[in-house]
Amino acid sequence: MARAPRPISHGRLVVLLGALSTFGPLSMDMYLPGLPSMARDLSAPAWAAQLTITTSMLGLASGQLVAGPISDALGRRRPLLAGVAAYAAASLLCAMAPTIWLLLGFRLVQGMAGAAGIVIARAIVRDLHEGIEAARFFAMLVLVAGLAPILAPLVGGELLHVTDWRGIFVVLAGVGALLLLATWAILGETLSDENRHGGGLVATLNVFRGLVRDRPFMGYTLSAGLTFAAMATYISGSPFVLQDVHGVSPQLFSVIFASNAIGIMAASQVSRALVGRYGPRAMLNAGVWVGTVGGLGVLVSVVAGLGLAGLLPSLFVMVSSVGIVLPNSAALALADHPRTAGSASALLGVTQFATGALAAPLAGVGGSQTALPMAIVMATLPVAGLACLRVLAPAPSGARQLPLDAEEAARRQA
Repeated sequence: MARAPRPISHGRLVVLLGALSTFGPLSMDMYLPGLPSMARDLSAPAWAAQLTITTSMLGLASGQLVAGPISDALGRRRPLLAGVAAYAAASLLCAMAPTIWLLLGFRLVQGMAGAAGIVIARAIVRDLHEGIEAARFFAMLVLVAGLAPILAPLVGGELLHVTDWRGIFVVLAGVGALLLLATWAILGETLSDENRHGGGLVATLNVFRGLVRDRPFMGYTLSAGLTFAAMATYISGSPFVLQDVHGVSPQLFSVIFASNAIGIMAASQVSRALVGRYGPRAMLNAGVWVGTVGGLGVLVSVVAGLGLAGLLPSLFVMVSSVGIVLPNSAALALADHPRTAGSASALLGVTQFATGALAAPLAGVGGSQTALPMAIVMATLPVAGLACLRVLAPAPSGARQLPLDAEEAARRQA
């Protein structure tokens, strides 16, 4: 029998679900300032160190394929608690890894565990909201989750003054433990018994097959995934490009990284303010265009040798576009799948992290002394995302919009 939901305010729910959505950026961003020193400590080449980001993304992707359908069958609360507990344990194992190869394995497990928080948080939003209100709620999650890429590298850079990269993973374990306690204490079940969808592996595969055949769903999913992959390429390549190529210190790198994360937060709130007027489809199209312009700007800056003066603004524009793309793509993709929101959320998430995992190591194929591979990938992926959106989910006259939530409908009638 489902556990009765505990009373929880809108603000507390936003903070908690936003925090649960940070497992991705926390896992990838906090130890970024220590990535070069970790490679030296474990006697690993740059490409192997960057693979710790790739394996984390693979875990975050594959874990969603498991946690999403399980939450459709068993409810949201129990799988979420299990995933957060496993994340804390896996973070401690990462801190104790004696070799780069064991660290890669532990990072995979850490990512798979953290995936439960990400995928189930999105499904909970779909349980509670729809239409424009869902798009606005997702934008608020981006605002809260956006603090992670701002604070994580800053905290990581400061932690390196008092500990090494292993200490950073101990801190991640502590974050997981705190979120486990908060989830257990205040989050009730949001999926009623009658809305649960079981049936085992065959039924789950049928659900995924139906989602893959849904052209608009895949258009929204791929446009978001390819934009996210461009950001993942930036996450993987920027520590080496900015520190090794341009001579930026680890602390200044953290400030630059945080500034770009602020751009994501600001863009998400611009989207939240405008989505009621223009609709999620138009906002998604605008976000993908912004990412395309920024990615092409990165490539031009590197090829033309414009230095940090040309590179940093282009990185800011490209990364900021994520704040528009992710909330609107999520609202559009999940809108028509209320009974299988966990599975739809899983496919949405796995596309983002799988494409990110494939793209991230490409930033380092030329070594740590060139920015060209990162620039090429960051320019190509948003263009591909724009093409997927146009081909698979073309906007008809009066673009496909989500149904208005009750509050918005009443406001417009007034």
